[in-house]
Amino acid sequence: MSDQYFTEQQTPYLRLGVRVVRELHAEQTQYQSLKVYETTELGRMLVLDEIIQLTTSDEFTYHEMVAHVPLTIHPDPRTALVIGGGDGGVVREALRHDSLERADLVDIDEAVVRIGKQFFPSVSAGYADPRSHVYIADGIVHVRDHPGEYDVVMIDSTDPIGPAVGLFRADFYRSVYDCLREPGLFTQQIGSPFYNGEFIQQTVAAAREAFPVVRVYTGVVPTYPGGLWCYLLGMKGELGLVPNEARADKVTGRYYSAAVHRGAFCLPPFVASLVNGEK
Repeated sequence: MSDQYFTEQQTPYLRLGVRVVRELHAEQTQYQSLKVYETTELGRMLVLDEIIQLTTSDEFTYHEMVAHVPLTIHPDPRTALVIGGGDGGVVREALRHDSLERADLVDIDEAVVRIGKQFFPSVSAGYADPRSHVYIADGIVHVRDHPGEYDVVMIDSTDPIGPAVGLFRADFYRSVYDCLREPGLFTQQIGSPFYNGEFIQQTVAAAREAFPVVRVYTGVVPTYPGGLWCYLLGMKGELGLVPNEARADKVTGRYYSAAVHRGAFCLPPFVASLVNGEK
């Protein structure tokens, strides 16, 4: 940070600068550097290993698309698992679905959960719901040890570095497949089609080793590299892509709606080419 700006090196040749008012918290956890800033433009901002994870100005765009797409496709979701996402945003959105009886969150770093509750109460509000359960553990181990337990799995991981590397591999996706009931779905963010094209191709290919049906959808997250963001959707069993209209209407938020849901699967041609493995 210099001249009261936090600067994220988004790619080797692209930086994002955010004017900060002050640093609210900083610590080195067992797994990563964690910082919280008050910013002029974006509200409070959570940074892990010098990479922006969320800001209070736009976090809804990401969390709504991770949670509501699979939960409105599933015919009757009862149990959900969130891997990562200790800030609580995906849990908050998932619990807007009345059918859910349990939402388990597994994050390897207790500091993210603690800091989420302390500095981002509007994001972590779902933790007050008795249906939510937090486990400080390795998500890879958790899915392996809980076969056939969940209707929907939502992987809210950081970039594929450090402890998150294993969350983008074929053997992990096979464990996710096994931990799902049938029918079941999982979602996961997989990066920018502008800057992470090769990674998106590799990740889609890895997911297809485990799931018979894999789709990609998009959404906008202004503070992530490129703004346009890709999400992976894997299906176990016979399911379409169309949302349940009544449930979609009930959980329509500031970004997600049934119309946005349908449009998110209409990929721009260059993104469709990436997903299809074309150069």
